Amino acid sequence: MLFNQLGLSAELLRAVEEQGYSVATPIQQKAIPLVLEGKDVLAGAQTGTGKTAAFVLPMLQKLQKKSDGPRRIRALILTPTRELAAQVHQSVQTYGAHHPVRAMEIYGGVSARPQISKIHRGVDVVIATPGRLLDHVRQGNINLSGVEMFVLDEADRMLDMGFIRDIKQIIKQLPAKRQNLLFSATFSAEIRELASGLLNNPIEVQVAARNSTADRVEQVVMPVDKLRKRELLSEIIGKGNWRQVLVFTRTKHGANRLAKQLEGDGISTLAIHGGKGQGARTKALSDFKAGKIRVLVATDIAARGLDIDKLPHVVNYELPNVAEDYVHRIGRTARAGHDGTAISLVCVDELKLLKDIEKLLGQDIRKEFVAGYDVDKSIKAEPINKGKPPRSGAPKAGAAPRRNKARPSKNARGGQGKRPGGHSNAGQQRRAS
Repeated sequence: MLFNQLGLSAELLRAVEEQGYSVATPIQQKAIPLVLEGKDVLAGAQTGTGKTAAFVLPMLQKLQKKSDGPRRIRALILTPTRELAAQVHQSVQTYGAHHPVRAMEIYGGVSARPQISKIHRGVDVVIATPGRLLDHVRQGNINLSGVEMFVLDEADRMLDMGFIRDIKQIIKQLPAKRQNLLFSATFSAEIRELASGLLNNPIEVQVAARNSTADRVEQVVMPVDKLRKRELLSEIIGKGNWRQVLVFTRTKHGANRLAKQLEGDGISTLAIHGGKGQGARTKALSDFKAGKIRVLVATDIAARGLDIDKLPHVVNYELPNVAEDYVHRIGRTARAGHDGTAISLVCVDELKLLKDIEKLLGQDIRKEFVAGYDVDKSIKAEPINKGKPPRSGAPKAGAAPRRNKARPSKNARGGQGKRPGGHSNAGQQRRAS
């Protein structure tokens, strides 16, 4: 179905055409008419399916009708991460190029003063992460009583990151009469419970089977010993002359360490994770998109919602602790009809995680054994580090084992307060938003 068959205005169609699009994706075909009709929608859509335009385009059209009185916030979009908020904001600006609509981002990691100034000057659309938005609400900086449309994007990730209390507090600030849209990659029992309290007689649309992966992603598992992962990664990047690779680690410490090692191998690399300041994260992503660096090493939290055109390669340097996160990771490639490859470097410690992923997918992932990297079958599986930094003085990957048995200091043994699954607790996530 073409965009010009969906009931969109000439101004919006012009903006869509300027981006080179003419045919709507399945989620856009199903959701846009419903949103234009004013219906509440519960939409199931994976990342990379065009879901952002599915709510941004009809939202902009509905905002064309001017409201009475002074400018007020008429649409609120909640996202789980800063990066996704920035990308949704960019979509609003892109598709609203021929509309007099003011939009702004609200998230943590940056000064609140410029945000307050923009709010006071008047905006129509706010795209925000829950933590910082709630801070503004509590400080009386923002008034949400005029919101006509409320969008909860990537609701499943919102719940995973512990934002449910913040979301409920924000909803209390909204007027009872409004249109609600909830987008989620999965429809768990928790999502349906949230939807039942948020949506009014919603129409449910779903364009992909639960936890399905992109059809155009070539998935490969490369078995390798843990201490040789970095060596293998450098080799496949170099031999393949890969110019743009998104690499996933489980922890920010692992991301920093791997980025430093790849730099030492002569491969331009930057790390992106929740421990980085927003300015550093934005610059790293910008440099990666522009081709100034070849490898971006990321954690799941930082990479959620990253939209990188024509990204050819994703590498799971470490498998995620939660099988569903594998689907989100490899969904960074093969977007908008392009092909992509997802390679997982799997050691003996991760065989249980791999089994969980294959069970979720309902299929085995093809194994490819690389010459010169035969797996040492005498190595026994060890428990996976779920977020704690390495002990002070501990050997790095590939280094000889320590011979002394001196006990590490009390500080060196301390953890980082992570909850099972490698995600930070809810309080930490809210401060990072």
